[in-house]
Amino acid sequence: MTRPDGLFSRPPDDRIRILDADGEVVAPELMPDLGDEALVAMYRDMRFCRRLDERAISLQRQGRLGTYSSLAGQEGAQIGSTHALADADLVSYQYREHGAVVARGFPWEYLLYWAGHERGNAALADIDVFPLNITIGDHLPHAVGMAWAAKLRGDDRATVVHFGDGATSEGDFHEGLNFAGVYDVPAVFVCNNNQWAISVPRERQTASDTLAQKAQAYGFEGVQVDGMDPLAMYVVTRAAREKALAPRDDEPRPTLVEAVQYRFGAHTTADDPARYRDEAEVERWRERDPLDRLESFLRETDRLDDHRIEEMDAEIEATLADAVERLESYEADPDEPFEYTYAEPTAKLRDQRDYLRALREEYGDEALLRDE
Repeated sequence: MTRPDGLFSRPPDDRIRILDADGEVVAPELMPDLGDEALVAMYRDMRFCRRLDERAISLQRQGRLGTYSSLAGQEGAQIGSTHALADADLVSYQYREHGAVVARGFPWEYLLYWAGHERGNAALADIDVFPLNITIGDHLPHAVGMAWAAKLRGDDRATVVHFGDGATSEGDFHEGLNFAGVYDVPAVFVCNNNQWAISVPRERQTASDTLAQKAQAYGFEGVQVDGMDPLAMYVVTRAAREKALAPRDDEPRPTLVEAVQYRFGAHTTADDPARYRDEAEVERWRERDPLDRLESFLRETDRLDDHRIEEMDAEIEATLADAVERLESYEADPDEPFEYTYAEPTAKLRDQRDYLRALREEYGDEALLRDE
């Protein structure tokens, strides 16, 4: 892919878009050179994400998963950006970008994390995705460190790090981007600006006109993209990746991508968005739904029809049903929580583990549920 002329020379507030809200092509010069099956695969992954979201929220409401972060409305940014990467590229994300996991094959163990099992994080290593990060922004310096290591080793590998607009108010954001600029690391920063950091609106995060323009302070380029347009996200991320790995010239390697989008649902299943935002605002953003937008484009260009969607849905349901079945048949080892606190367990930790073992031996595992 050749980078479109002037892609990164636009003003940060000149939002890049290929498909409008109705799925019409508004920037044909930016259209990615993708085959029919690649475009349909992108839509399939977005559809998988939406159904995963619905299923996970349902499981949480039934007490079968823990607190979960909904991605609905943000599928375009997640799938478009991940499809733009090579398999060997590293992805570091916060906690809402489930699409990165879906685009890389969705190991069923991913659900284990949301049910409270650490093994769910371990499965991500096999698909070059960093462990899931719940804290805000502190994964950015780690991702920058991995990008720097790849540069020092001469690896042909970029690191893409996702975070929300709220993370731009954290010190780790500024430290990470500053280090990336100084050491010119092959990193792509994807800020998923979904307008709300829990209950704090975007306009209370910063006085800057855009989040993309913050890159200028660190010596590299920032670009604002319609994050609900998966094709625009693909093109920009692909170009940013190429720039990150290109032979060094006068152009800095890192790029900050501000993906402007909206979170349709709650911040997490522990949140009530009705307390801080107007439903009319949500409905206005729903008119830009990334799934509807890409589906319209694929139908109008004869790449997708009802039969193909029915086949997709059947495959998606079967995959999710299998994952849930595996999750609920998983037998956890109650000793596991004691293995990840310290490199060597302390005396107090050993006492707690031994106490729990004694309870299990005397009363069985059901004692843990009865709090005996």
